[in-house]
Amino acid sequence: MSGCTLKYSQMSKMKCETLAYSHAGITFRGHLAQDPARTSRLPGVLIVHEAWGLGEHAKQRAEKLAECGYVALAVDMFGEARQASSSDEGLSWTRALRADVPLLRARIYAAYQALLGCPQVDPARVAAMGYCFGGTTSIEIARSGAPLAGVVSFHGSLATTHPAEPDVVKAKILVCTGADDPFVPAAQVQGFIDEMTRARADFQVIIYGGAKHSFTNPRAAERGVPGLEYNKSADERAWTAMHEFFREIFGI
Repeated sequence: MSGCTLKYSQMSKMKCETLAYSHAGITFRGHLAQDPARTSRLPGVLIVHEAWGLGEHAKQRAEKLAECGYVALAVDMFGEARQASSSDEGLSWTRALRADVPLLRARIYAAYQALLGCPQVDPARVAAMGYCFGGTTSIEIARSGAPLAGVVSFHGSLATTHPAEPDVVKAKILVCTGADDPFVPAAQVQGFIDEMTRARADFQVIIYGGAKHSFTNPRAAERGVPGLEYNKSADERAWTAMHEFFREIFGI
């Protein structure tokens, strides 16, 4: 899995399909990517989308992770793979979920269980990662004490109404955030560090100078939201950091 860069293959041989699962009477439709040529059990990774719903950004990252040797599930957090028609609509959906942390955690845990049901996944080697709202969601499943090997947040909000309790967090945590992110200011980052220190969690935080919110998404500026901006250098550095983190937690 070494040398797993962000460059995409023009002739991808990944098998991609919709994985349907349910929670509380709602059907969710994730995007499952895996390499059918690999026959051994592989680490599984959940990829959680931004506020706009399950779109191309999360799906492409799932397919790239499959190329790197993982079974990757781009998660649907809103149900029926809904995508927001506007920034305001997407933000209203995420605000509603973030206001109900038990529901948010239950939905990502349902995706985790769905991934565990894939025959190629090694249940002892599963991680969650996400972008913006997805990063927040990944941190929340770690706070819940779910038995994941690790979680990664890319420019996700680090605030919560349900802080981690001491010795509950089982997953190792990697946070990749931008120094110029107006939605995740330095005080919030320090608050997260203090929270995880009190919880005695295994965590690390990487701050990228000059990076704003949504720095991993090349189409971030198209949303027309001030403070969203792609940063190629930070994106590539964060991908490399994630890859090394996965090598550590998965023992590869």
